[in-house]
Amino acid sequence: MTTLHVAIPTLTTSLKATGTQVLWIIDIYALMMSGLLIPMGTLADKIGSRKLMLNGLLLFLIASVFASLVTSANLLIVARAATAFGAAMIMPSILSIIRTVFEDDKERALALGAWSTVGAAGGAIGPLIGGYILTHSSWNWVFLINAPLIALILPLGYIVYPKSQTTSSSKWAIDQALILVVGLIGCVYALKSFFKGDVSPMEKFGSLAIGLSAISVFIRIQLRSKNPLLDLGLFKKPAICVGLVLALLVAGAMAGVEFTIAQELQFVFGKTPLEAGAVMLPLMLATAIGGPVSGFFVGRYGVRSVATTSLLVSAGCLFSLAAADFSTMNALIIISLFLLGLFLAIGLTASSIAIMSAAPPEKAGAAGSIEAVGYELGMGLGITLFGLLLSQSYRKAIQLPAEIASSIPAQGTLSIGDTMIAAKALDSASAETLVSAAKVAFSSAHQNVLVSAGAVIAIVAIAVFVVLKKR
Repeated sequence: MTTLHVAIPTLTTSLKATGTQVLWIIDIYALMMSGLLIPMGTLADKIGSRKLMLNGLLLFLIASVFASLVTSANLLIVARAATAFGAAMIMPSILSIIRTVFEDDKERALALGAWSTVGAAGGAIGPLIGGYILTHSSWNWVFLINAPLIALILPLGYIVYPKSQTTSSSKWAIDQALILVVGLIGCVYALKSFFKGDVSPMEKFGSLAIGLSAISVFIRIQLRSKNPLLDLGLFKKPAICVGLVLALLVAGAMAGVEFTIAQELQFVFGKTPLEAGAVMLPLMLATAIGGPVSGFFVGRYGVRSVATTSLLVSAGCLFSLAAADFSTMNALIIISLFLLGLFLAIGLTASSIAIMSAAPPEKAGAAGSIEAVGYELGMGLGITLFGLLLSQSYRKAIQLPAEIASSIPAQGTLSIGDTMIAAKALDSASAETLVSAAKVAFSSAHQNVLVSAGAVIAIVAIAVFVVLKKR
């Protein structure tokens, strides 16, 4: 995920992707995973985690290679969807295998801690690896970095993953999962469409109607079923609802900030992908520290105080970044990014504690799925909403010079990527004028997005403080 963030500007120009296509290239991964995590967890119980894990790795490998070979933005979206399907098979299998292999509570805690730390480290080095690849090779290799890793893991996994597992005879409700995926994608597409002028009203309201209808059907099935895919009764507990909101908000803020800052650094200030990745390194490194720190503070001060504080500090960091000058790497940017990553990670761990503490032991698995879905959906929706706000603000901010305004197609002002593509069709002098206007507009739009996000997070912090009880 984080490797792809620094590759977006290169992908945009290489594939001539529109602003909407760029968002879908990133969004489809998290959206597909959010809808498939719960049913894939059920499938792992049914056929065994080892089998699901190995097949998920194989699908992930094939989809990654396919993504590296595509020649159009639409095909890349399809490849990303297939990659997400494989990832959704892998994620619940990992946790199931850890629970099976490590029977001792302390050993299991160490294993889970190692898994979490490696995940955070992967997020931290992702932008640097992506930046290095893009500096020395084409964007295609960004997707091929998965291939050697999986080629190593597959045979080792075949040998070491436990073969004898108790499997469940419960029904695997993939039909319900597909309904949920359709609902999520329909609603998100409608949300995007309402901010774009080149989409017909029928398409906007049609996708919204399909999305809402699918989600309504999914909810009715869950309420009537004796063995629902998702126990909606868990949402009656305020702490679980607050935890889900925290997971959505924290994951969305982190993904959205990485997405927008990477674009400004490369499009506006001409940073290389490697340099852009290095700028975001404090943000990602801090996430590896936030989890253990959060556990200590929650035990001492409680979820309410820790969650509220983490959100308020995160909001302050966003305001600080909005005022920062990204043309040079200064102390304000480093400190703000580090504190943002640290406190967003603290907020994410607090969300897990809130959800798991409120859930009864017999429903811990369902509660864990809710938290995982919140995180994955937050990643997708965060980029979507940040991207929408950025695009809308950019369109209002860009001032086309009168002498070239008539030469720019309507599509050329929808995003800075579209403007850069339009500039290639102009003579050098006109192109330089257009690019300068685009850079000014994008910096202004990015500032507005960070301020808006900070304000929303501050409001949610107050709501969390009110809703959660002191205990």
